Amino acid sequence: MTTDPLTTWWHLQRLPFGKDIPQNHLAHHKAFDQAVARIQFAISQHHIGVLAGETGAGKTLAVKTALAGLEPARHLPIYIPDPTWGITGIHRAITEALGARPPHSAATAARLAATLLQTEYDERGRLPVVIIDEAHLLNNPDLEALRLLTNTDMDTTTTFALLLIGQPTLRRRLRLAVLQALDQRVTTRHTLTGMDPTETRTYINAHLTWAGRDQPLFTDDAINLITHAARGLPRAVNNLALSAMIAAYADQKALIDTTSAQAAINDNND
Repeated sequence: MTTDPLTTWWHLQRLPFGKDIPQNHLAHHKAFDQAVARIQFAISQHHIGVLAGETGAGKTLAVKTALAGLEPARHLPIYIPDPTWGITGIHRAITEALGARPPHSAATAARLAATLLQTEYDERGRLPVVIIDEAHLLNNPDLEALRLLTNTDMDTTTTFALLLIGQPTLRRRLRLAVLQALDQRVTTRHTLTGMDPTETRTYINAHLTWAGRDQPLFTDDAINLITHAARGLPRAVNNLALSAMIAAYADQKALIDTTSAQAAINDNND
């Protein structure tokens, strides 16, 4: 049990707004659940899926939640966190994840990656799930190369699922004429939006319950203020809620009200 001033003041067992909260204690809002459902559908159909959202919206967590529900014996997630490697780096990352040594030639790397993806599915019975985070950083030729990677079996069956995760600019870029062929292959797309005040209240209270408090700590007006300032984005809500806790503790308050919430907003805007 931690003994820092905040947990001691409010009789908590741990800080409620850190990164260490178990997944089963996180409150899910509607847009988050919709994102998870769409990711799971894209995987089940071997499709290309696109998940967009602002920084801190919970995109990576949505992907992790969707992947957690998959059967390990039938799926092989291949997570690529840095697309600035370029398409050659992506091909090599796929090759390594599938147990082969990447070749030096870029053309050979592309062919080998495609072959290994198909072999993993056809011969080993596992569906590769390629997840490219920060996909908005990919240039147009790299995005087109990813489409070509899905062109297997005479374009009738794709032996892996491809998830492109990125900021809202990703969806807008896919509408460009030069990427029309890729956009037509995307069957599942979703933009992860922020929480409304009711969802934020549920989210904050779920964190507090995990931390050991069974009574509300934030007033409704404070939650409304935090929701508006954070635009409902979970990461920003976490930051503001923790800052508000610090402000209220400094003033020796029993509850976190709008004054404490506004102090947190001012601190984060400085």
